[in-house]
Amino acid sequence: MTHASHEQATAETGRVGGGSGRHGGRRRRTGRPSKTGQAGQSRQPAGAAEAGQSRQADQAAQARYQQLPYLLVLFGVAAGLATIWQGVHLVQSGTLVLAGVLLVAAMARLVLPERRAGMLSSRRRFLDVALFGVLGTGLLVAGLVVPVPG
Repeated sequence: MTHASHEQATAETGRVGGGSGRHGGRRRRTGRPSKTGQAGQSRQPAGAAEAGQSRQADQAAQARYQQLPYLLVLFGVAAGLATIWQGVHLVQSGTLVLAGVLLVAAMARLVLPERRAGMLSSRRRFLDVALFGVLGTGLLVAGLVVPVPG
């Protein structure tokens, strides 16, 4: 039978999916004991629940610190914009702060691994670093070249 329907394959083998695959539909034994004991109860050691909670707490702490570079860049940009907002005489200072923050973001994206870069990694590493670098350099040049009014 070359083209059996789904119902026929289920009726013949007793399983969904039929007898196809590497082992002809048979389950492969790995030699490991089953994790369930009598009546489907879980056989976990006494400290396994605490270890699972500990791992979850560690993962939550890592997730919290994963966004730290992004938050630092965000606070730096907010500080630069707040400086610019103070008045015309502080535009150059705020622009230089923004340039510095974007150049630090480029360096952070360059040296941090993917899992630690957080939301700084939105594209490929090279593109992120190039965009942060070009924007930071442009603001640096603008902050140094544009004359301060007054």
